[in-house]
Amino acid sequence: MPDNHVDTAVIGGGIVGLAHALAAAKRGDRVVLFERDDYSVGASIRNFGLIWPVGQRPGNVYARALKSREIWLDVAAESHMWCRDVGSLHLAHHPDEEAVLEEFLSTTPAAVEQGCRMVTPTEAAKRSAAVRTDGLRSALWSPTELNVDPRQAIPSVAYHLIAKYDADIRFGTTVRNISLPRVETTDGVWHAERVFVCSGNDFETLYPDTFAAASIVRCKLQMMRTARQPDAWQLGATLCGGLTLLHYDAFKHCTSLSTLNDRMLEELPFCRENGIHVLLSQTADGALTIGDSHHYAKTHHPFEDERVNAAIMQYLRTFAEAPDFEIAERWTGIYPSVPGATELVVQPEPGVTVVNGLGGAGMTLSFGLAEENLST
Repeated sequence: MPDNHVDTAVIGGGIVGLAHALAAAKRGDRVVLFERDDYSVGASIRNFGLIWPVGQRPGNVYARALKSREIWLDVAAESHMWCRDVGSLHLAHHPDEEAVLEEFLSTTPAAVEQGCRMVTPTEAAKRSAAVRTDGLRSALWSPTELNVDPRQAIPSVAYHLIAKYDADIRFGTTVRNISLPRVETTDGVWHAERVFVCSGNDFETLYPDTFAAASIVRCKLQMMRTARQPDAWQLGATLCGGLTLLHYDAFKHCTSLSTLNDRMLEELPFCRENGIHVLLSQTADGALTIGDSHHYAKTHHPFEDERVNAAIMQYLRTFAEAPDFEIAERWTGIYPSVPGATELVVQPEPGVTVVNGLGGAGMTLSFGLAEENLST
């Protein structure tokens, strides 16, 4: 077989593309992946590094997240990638937050089967050294959440594809046109039986009409990271508070959510206007990642709003404390999102599948979604 002839070509070196390359390679395909940048610099490295099943829509999406979790653990074990099975705590400092968490448990048996349960402030503090127990009523403990360091994890998955499956990964290579079996790139013409277009925020180069028809938009977020915490301090479980209950689909069905929303609109209008909810995770070197905000549009200006960062930090301090919250890095991330859907999977022509629009759940859902797409 010629060197430039493969079974599966993947366009995009973020987590969505890597997941589809892995799923194809696992079934025995000869795989090439094209990434236009010299290394991955998009949303896949600008996030919390969280695999977050607890926040996903009940049903098939939650099951997909659990499947992704299994694959992350397998890849981490085989590649020796930093990965922590830390779980998560949703902290309830108000009665309306506690009511949502209790309703979630009573109406989401799949989460209960996975070990989700309410815990006391004392137990919450044992699971994370950062928990503020003053005024804490209770917390939802979920054991399913994983923590990876995205700046390490994304290249680790790529190296794993090369080392174990002999995948051909071409960084610094742009795909100009697809007319199967031809795939025209800046690295010459390739031939492929099938192509997965996982191009992230690039909606314009390939199949722009497909993206326009899907009404896909970009979500801009602001995030921060501290320096390494002193004395090898460990966060433990990932933490979040009441604002997070208003963000994730897992809680959308809870009737008690309206009371919480009303209070947040009154007490924290700036947070609600700017799509702020706050998560706290840790990196491989012990730094803390903090965020984030959410603004949706097709095009975003490149500037950060320091008022947003200040609001994030102010809310974080209501439920968490750490040795050092001094910020060492600030950045914006931009990811594609499809209003009302968890992903965009379409075939603009035979043999070509566009996979995009996973919103902020790319790290959580991509591996499972890729398995589904390769099984059809």
